[in-house]
Amino acid sequence: MRRSVRYASSPLLTSRTPLWRSKLIVALLALGFVGLAARAAYVQVLANDFFLRQGEVRFARTLELPAHRGRILDRNGLLLASSVPAASIWAIPEDVEQDDPEVRAKLPKLAQLLGMSLSDLQRKLADEDKTFVWIKRQLDWDVGQQIVALDIKGIYLRKEYKRQYPEGEAAAHIVGFTNVEDRGQEGMELIFNQDLAGKPGSRRVIKDRMGRIVEGVGEDMPPVDGRDIQLSIDSKVQFFAYQKLRDQVQEHKAKAGSVVVLDAHTGEVLALANYPSYVPDDRRNLTGEQLRNRALTDVFEPGSTMKPFTIGLALETGRVRPDTIIDTNPGRITITGSTISDTHNYGVLTVQGVIQKSSNVGTTKIAMQMSPREMWETFSAAGFGQKPQLAFPGVVSGRLRPYKTWRPIEQATMSYGYGLSASLFQMARSYTVFANGGRVIPATMLKSSTPAVGVPVFSERTADEVRKMLQMAAGPGGTGQKAQTVGYSVGGKSGTARKQQGKGYASGKYRSWFTGMAPIDKPRIIVAVMIDEPSNGQVYGGLVAAPVFSVVVQQTLRLMGVPPDMDVKPQIVADVEEPL
Repeated sequence: MRRSVRYASSPLLTSRTPLWRSKLIVALLALGFVGLAARAAYVQVLANDFFLRQGEVRFARTLELPAHRGRILDRNGLLLASSVPAASIWAIPEDVEQDDPEVRAKLPKLAQLLGMSLSDLQRKLADEDKTFVWIKRQLDWDVGQQIVALDIKGIYLRKEYKRQYPEGEAAAHIVGFTNVEDRGQEGMELIFNQDLAGKPGSRRVIKDRMGRIVEGVGEDMPPVDGRDIQLSIDSKVQFFAYQKLRDQVQEHKAKAGSVVVLDAHTGEVLALANYPSYVPDDRRNLTGEQLRNRALTDVFEPGSTMKPFTIGLALETGRVRPDTIIDTNPGRITITGSTISDTHNYGVLTVQGVIQKSSNVGTTKIAMQMSPREMWETFSAAGFGQKPQLAFPGVVSGRLRPYKTWRPIEQATMSYGYGLSASLFQMARSYTVFANGGRVIPATMLKSSTPAVGVPVFSERTADEVRKMLQMAAGPGGTGQKAQTVGYSVGGKSGTARKQQGKGYASGKYRSWFTGMAPIDKPRIIVAVMIDEPSNGQVYGGLVAAPVFSVVVQQTLRLMGVPPDMDVKPQIVADVEEPL
């Protein structure tokens, strides 16, 4: 039998509750509701900035609208560098459901399109940052579209731009390259990065948890595209110069080489090539050797290519004339205990013959008639020891010590190119003195249509006389006979300099030079060539560097539409040695 409970008889229920306790409970409940209401008002009305920001962090995004990077063009409007759309793939790892059989089946195809192994892809998706990770950047746009078509949750595409370089390794050291962020790293890409890059825009949007854009917020800031840069480079001249340089370096088993081509009227750089080179948009396994722009950054003793400046100063000051007799017997001369020699005893030479035969002894005898200050001022005016005012990274000044420190033997050796240093670019620019009536003109990498204003170094008469001597040096009986070319008269000076090593010179290591101009009566171009460490049996500049000069001159003048000024074929008489 169930026993019933009489609640009325319970002492707890029959006792009266104090009134103050009921009021306290009601007051506490009312106070709680007031607190909640106050907190709601505070959050919703009075201090909602913090919570709005937290909401935006979770759902609002600022999308960068990339600016289109400007193009780099050659003087004829041909592309040297341009940007094309590229697909960069990123992921939210926590959203990629790798346990889903459908997703798991698509991952091998995704890895294949990305050009990576499945294990590498899975490693990326296991990244510690579960909300964002780059998978691969700057894929071809078509590949990116195929990845989007896989429709894998958590895998997304971002449109970017990547640079393409149609001229490849031929123009690499001029154009340079950008990194994956599209910022210039070398060459013109670096020096004009701000102009080329433009200014990116932005767009504020709200995204749902799936990463889809729900709506735009505020005003869009459109990007400002970068501006195009037109260089003075002629891509055809550049290609021919690089091709011939590469072939010559390989044929003579040399370490490296460089060539510079200048417009003799405007100072424009028509070509600047180095070998070894690199492919700007494929920079895997690069070394510093490949990246070095040797024509601008490497300095070395120019050797006999300095002799025209010494002779030019002697002509300018009236100490000699072109037909003045210089006795070089017995083929050597001693200056303060040090002996200077020629490769042969040339006997009695005219001043013209000193340049033609490249006589160290003859040059020294002429130089010792002048003061160190005169020589230093002439060399400095021609640009030696001065940093070229060229818009390009890494340009060096070379070395020309103050004349007050010169000893007699140093004055003698500097007269024929030892004891000072210069880059190949400085040599090319210095020879504009002989092509512009005695004035050295500034050089530029940007297209220019106006003749450059030069700084006087010699009189026009002296420049003409030296230019005729350079023609003799490149003709029969000279040291640069292999510089001759079909249809055009040329003039120039070869040089062969021992390579410095520590405080002395390396055994059996040389740099071979040739610097000259054409056509000789009214020069249109200056061409300078350097071959570093030829090791296939020939080291003289007239044999190693001059043939590159010959081909580059002929191709360049033909492309410029300069009419031939000669009907005869080049006359190569014999291989002529020059003093080292």
